Amino acid sequence: MSAVIDKPVKEPGWWEAPPRAAWEEEPSRAGLAGKGLALSLACLAILFPLWIVVVTSLSSRKTIDEAGGLVMVPKDITFVAYQELLSGGQVTRAAIISVLVTLVGTLFSMTVSVLCAYGLSRSGSLGHRWILMMLLATMFFSAGLIPTYLLVQSLGLTDSYLALILPSALSVFNILVLRGFFMGISQELIDSARIDGAGDFRILRQIVMPLSRAVLAVITLFYAVGYWSAWFNASLYLNDQDMMPLQNVMIQLVQKQEAPVGLGQAIKTGQLSGLAVQMAVMVMALLPVAVLSPFIQKHFKKGMLTGAVKG
Repeated sequence: MSAVIDKPVKEPGWWEAPPRAAWEEEPSRAGLAGKGLALSLACLAILFPLWIVVVTSLSSRKTIDEAGGLVMVPKDITFVAYQELLSGGQVTRAAIISVLVTLVGTLFSMTVSVLCAYGLSRSGSLGHRWILMMLLATMFFSAGLIPTYLLVQSLGLTDSYLALILPSALSVFNILVLRGFFMGISQELIDSARIDGAGDFRILRQIVMPLSRAVLAVITLFYAVGYWSAWFNASLYLNDQDMMPLQNVMIQLVQKQEAPVGLGQAIKTGQLSGLAVQMAVMVMALLPVAVLSPFIQKHFKKGMLTGAVKG
C-alpha cells in the first residue's frame, strides 16, 4: 500500500473567502446579493462625502459659485487652495507642529505603555496587582477637567508643546491589550532566555516585541491617530496662535473664526474660495490616517482579538 502524503493546507488570500466548516450551509444567491448590496451602500455612504470634500477642495471659485456650495462633479480642477495652504503660512506651520507632536507623542506613549504592560504581564513582578488595580480605577474615576488643568498649570506646562503630549500620553485600555498579548507568549520561551543569561530588557527587546508586531502596530496606530486628531488640549492649554496644531487651525477655518493673514486676503479679494480652503484643510487632516490605515488593517484582527481574549 502506498503511503498517503498529507499536502499542506494553503491559507486563503485576502481576496478569497475562508473555508467553511462542514456543518455550515452554502450561502444562497439571494443572501450573497443582499450582502453585496449592503456593503456597497455602506461604502457609498462613507466614500461619497469624502468625494465631495476632495472635489470641492480642487475646484475653482467660479465652479463653487456655480454649484452653489459643495461640488459633486469635478470641473476646472485647480490646486490653488493647497498651494496657498502650503505656501509657508500658519497652516504649514500647524501641519509641521502636528507631525512633530504625533511622532514624539506616539514614541513616548508606546515606550511607556510597552514597559508598563510587560511589567504587569509578569506575575512575579513587584506590586503588579496593586498597580493594575490603580490603573483600572482610572478607567472609571477621573479627577475632572478643572483639577487636571490646575495640575498642568502648576507643572508649568501651559503654552508648552508638552501640554499636548503628557496629559493624554497613556491609555489604560491600550496597556491592557498589550498586557493580554504579552501574557499569551510562551513562558517556557522566556524561561529559556533567562537560563541563557538574558535580562528583562533584552527579553522584551529580542523576544517579546518581535513576537508582538501585530498588536504593537495596532496600538501605535491608535496613539498616532489620537495625537493627530487631538484639538482639545491645544485649545485648553495653548494661548499662542502660532503654536496651534493643524486640527485647531482647521476648526478656526471651518467655523470662520479667524483665517490666516495670507488666506484671509486671498479670500477677500476673490482669488480663492473660502469653502475650497476649508475642504483642503480637511483633506490634509484626513490624509495621514487614510494612508496609514490600510497598512495596519491586516494586523487588527490578530492584534486586538488576541490581546483582548488572552487578557
